[in-house]
Amino acid sequence: MAEISLTFPDGNSRKFPSGVTAGEVAAGISNSLAKKAISATVNGQHYDLQWPITGDAEIAIHTMKDEAQALELVRHDAAHVMARAVQELWPGVKVTIGPVIENGWYYDFDREEPFTPEDLGAIEAKMKEIINRRDPVTTEVWDRDRAVAYYEANNEPYKVELVNAIPDDGQPIRMYWHGHWQDLCRGPHLQHTGQIPADAFKLMKVAGAYWRGDSNRPMLQRIYGVGFLNRDALKKYLTFLEEAEKRDHRRLGREMDLFHMQEEAPGQVFWHPNGWTIYTTLQDYMRRKQRAGGYDEINTPQVVDRKLWEASGHWEKYQHHMFIVEVDESRDGENDDATAKNRDQTRINALKPMNCPCHVQVFNQGLKSYRDLPLRLAEFGSCARFEPSGALHGIMRVRGFTQDDAHIFCTEDQIQSECARFIDFLANVYAELGFPEFEIRFATRPEKRVGSDESWDYVEGALEKAIKAVGRDYTLEPGDGAFYGPKLDFYLTDAIGRVWQCGTFQVDPNLPERLDASYIGEDGVKHRPFMLHRACLGSFERFIGILIENWEGKLPFWIAPRQVVVASIVSDADDFVREVTEKLRAAGVRAEADTRNEKINYKVREHSVGKVPVILAVGMKEVEDRTVSLRRLGEKHSRVVALDEAVAELAREATPPDLA
Repeated sequence: MAEISLTFPDGNSRKFPSGVTAGEVAAGISNSLAKKAISATVNGQHYDLQWPITGDAEIAIHTMKDEAQALELVRHDAAHVMARAVQELWPGVKVTIGPVIENGWYYDFDREEPFTPEDLGAIEAKMKEIINRRDPVTTEVWDRDRAVAYYEANNEPYKVELVNAIPDDGQPIRMYWHGHWQDLCRGPHLQHTGQIPADAFKLMKVAGAYWRGDSNRPMLQRIYGVGFLNRDALKKYLTFLEEAEKRDHRRLGREMDLFHMQEEAPGQVFWHPNGWTIYTTLQDYMRRKQRAGGYDEINTPQVVDRKLWEASGHWEKYQHHMFIVEVDESRDGENDDATAKNRDQTRINALKPMNCPCHVQVFNQGLKSYRDLPLRLAEFGSCARFEPSGALHGIMRVRGFTQDDAHIFCTEDQIQSECARFIDFLANVYAELGFPEFEIRFATRPEKRVGSDESWDYVEGALEKAIKAVGRDYTLEPGDGAFYGPKLDFYLTDAIGRVWQCGTFQVDPNLPERLDASYIGEDGVKHRPFMLHRACLGSFERFIGILIENWEGKLPFWIAPRQVVVASIVSDADDFVREVTEKLRAAGVRAEADTRNEKINYKVREHSVGKVPVILAVGMKEVEDRTVSLRRLGEKHSRVVALDEAVAELAREATPPDLA
């Protein structure tokens, strides 16, 4: 029998018969490893213990201590065990697919009756029963006809369709059994059902899902589950979900009366006065920061003729994300039929999905010299992108949004200094907004790209030198750059550990070339500028959502929409309440008076739900002493403060950090 050589992580090699399985390799090392083994990595691929190895390879045997591989298998097997449990409880249910996703899995079922919360409990109990049986997991390779016949005989039409959709390229069709229950699957899987930790999974919810994502196909029921390697990890995750639910910007947006969404404008925000106050305060802050940072603010049209998008390349590559606007230029009378269109006079426009091409148009007005560079053009640009309805998520994922966008036009030898300057700028903004730590991910040249290797070497080197010059670390993401240039992405970590990509810095020689941007160099000849795309916050909508969730609605005082409520304890104090309110407003504090005929405890509770940072209670004692009883959100006790002292203290806190 032919032999193969397997090399282990310690560098040692051993000879095995060709066709040996990873399970047999583990058994050849020790009985203990054979019992603990769950899978293997063979030449970089995750292998089932039952798969044959037919050539020389590097191999690593995995146990439950190898978290990445163990989690993948536990979640994948749990999906199969869940499907088996459903069919044992309701034999007529048809199964479809059940992939692993972040933190768990889902499985889609065709069942006439909707699953209930009680059903989920019954499924969990049945899953634990199956796990405790420690049924073996086995696998076989079948040809297509045998697989189709099997599923037709078992009345599983979705599996028949899946088998027929597998490319007929000679690849095997792999079948798995968990005990008596069978599923079509690529694998790998665990050795037996008992390797799934019975106390470390939970079924979370049921949702609707069209078969193959097609609204013309049957609506299925999707059950989501989460799974971990131990009970503590599950408990930690469920606690995290509870914390995330408390911080959900959609719920807090209602409680704080910030915004709403409605079906007549999907993916677009109706800002209420409180929410718009946050928005404009943040925008004013960024406007001041950018002005101080050497940026010139501009504003460009929202509706632009397709000719520009064709020239920029967006019409070909991005049109599916664009909102198209057709206008009949021949219509000039108020009584024209709005539904009638003169095709010869129809002009096709698009709402801009990004600001870059319009910024090049501003740069192109008038002759530019090398002395004008770098030229930093910033815009709070209102953009519109078609996002699938299923992807929309509050104000975090929308169709209409405004970016804190800017483009820097510069020479090649200015890239490094502009990059370093931007990182320092961004770090200062993030720190003032409550995110002192951030991560830089450096995406380098992709396989398909434009430009010479020498140019890529220079630009990538410039970005790396810039990061090091400002004393920052970075994570390399090879091959993830744009086709025209490398980029830096900036990631924030919020109060409960979630990571958000917000800022970006991208080097682009392509768009200036396509849109014929040029400057006169020191040699008197025309040159192409480099275009540096950059943003700190990304979109205002999404960043405000991040702020709300990071602070659980308890926003920093200077950006809070309602900073102070002055509340009367008795109606005789109403005049003093109004005086205090006016003094605070004159000092630049957003203050409002609450003189309703309600008990002070009721007022405190109501304004606390609205996340008002400071409540000043005023009774007759405070009127006589010209003081206020100051209570901060989240604190149990208040303190008595002289009126002028309170006004000065709150005015300082209301000052934005860049003006403090």
